Amino acid sequence: MKTVSKAKPATPTRKDSTRNGGSSGKMQSKPPEKLNEFFMDALKDMYWAEKHLVKALAKMQKSATTRQLKDAFADHAEATEEHVARLEKVFEMLGKKAQAKKCEAMEGLTKEAESIIEETEAGTITRDVALIIAAQKVEHYEIATYGGLTQLSKIMGLNEVSEVLGETLGEEKETDELLTDIAENNLNMEAMEGSEDMEEE
Repeated sequence: MKTVSKAKPATPTRKDSTRNGGSSGKMQSKPPEKLNEFFMDALKDMYWAEKHLVKALAKMQKSATTRQLKDAFADHAEATEEHVARLEKVFEMLGKKAQAKKCEAMEGLTKEAESIIEETEAGTITRDVALIIAAQKVEHYEIATYGGLTQLSKIMGLNEVSEVLGETLGEEKETDELLTDIAENNLNMEAMEGSEDMEEE
């Protein structure tokens, strides 16, 4: 009588392993159409946001009181132009034309900054403190968005795209830290001590 050997358990494929919590961190097959659409829409959203922010930062720089904050806004405006260029590179890497989709969140955040300029007195520390808070709200939105897109692109297997987006993410975090330093080391203390009126350097 012929002996029948027991069949060995099927070895999970890499795709199955990833689905069950594998460490590859990559989506092994083509991303679902809806996920890809969401990713592209998010890129378009940020493309509009960054281009819009360049103009907003110019207004914030002009309205700031202290030279240190003016310089910080000027530097960030220059960095933001680079972020726009990086997003255009990402679209090119994906074989798509760079397109902008209105970002309601960024429009709202920059409108808040404009309101601050209108509601505070020129040449005061109060204006600078308020502008820093408005600017950090923008930074936190960008950090959250770029952080999500960086991780999502990695999961989708778009490693080169993830690296480009991650570079911008790092710079957004640095800007947020710089604004915190300016506030903690100079502006907040001066505002509390009543050094309200300042002359521009």
